[in-house]
Amino acid sequence: MFGYTFYWSLVWDAIPQLAAGIWLTVQIAVLSVLFGTLLAMPLSVARQNAKGIANALSATWIETARNTPTVFQVYVMYFGVGAIGLNISSYAAVLIALTFNNAGYLAEIFRGGLAAVPAQQLRAARSLGMTQVQAYRKVVFPQVFRHVILPFTNQAVWALLNSSLGMLIGLKELSGAANAAQSVSFRSFEFFIVTAAIYYVLAKGVEFGSRLVFRRALRA
Repeated sequence: MFGYTFYWSLVWDAIPQLAAGIWLTVQIAVLSVLFGTLLAMPLSVARQNAKGIANALSATWIETARNTPTVFQVYVMYFGVGAIGLNISSYAAVLIALTFNNAGYLAEIFRGGLAAVPAQQLRAARSLGMTQVQAYRKVVFPQVFRHVILPFTNQAVWALLNSSLGMLIGLKELSGAANAAQSVSFRSFEFFIVTAAIYYVLAKGVEFGSRLVFRRALRA
């Protein structure tokens, strides 16, 4: 194509390096979504209430996460926190930043799900002797997840793709590993084509896996 000669053997030689990057990418995506979900649940409940300190704090978290660039959040966690003497690894910085970001978006997703669950469900659970935490955990949120499967899956894919921002602070996740490999061989086109294809496969895997997990969990 236009006289360009592909050297796919260079990509093949870098497979161990790319595989390590894939593993880091998957780790960060899974953990940031998991921690983000655990944080988003109480945030969404607090945000649903129209008043109180909890509502104000959750609103601040959500608005900050949703209305500032993700790359800025990563930089704050790595360079900003480092500037005040709290030095953390690039892995931790990306994980914390994406967890913060995911929690903000998922809280709004869950808030929409909460609005779809009749208020009588919570009152009925409380009347049976459950605490408020138990009622939300055992009765309300299982129903919420039924309503938010698709947007939750989209956010999980977004977390996977946003993990590539780790490359900007020296993390050798998939994008960082590909960039390091191409910087040695100077074959950017081959490495980035393969990297894009891997991201596509991973994203489709997240879509399929999350729907499968939700279906099995909701049947239980």
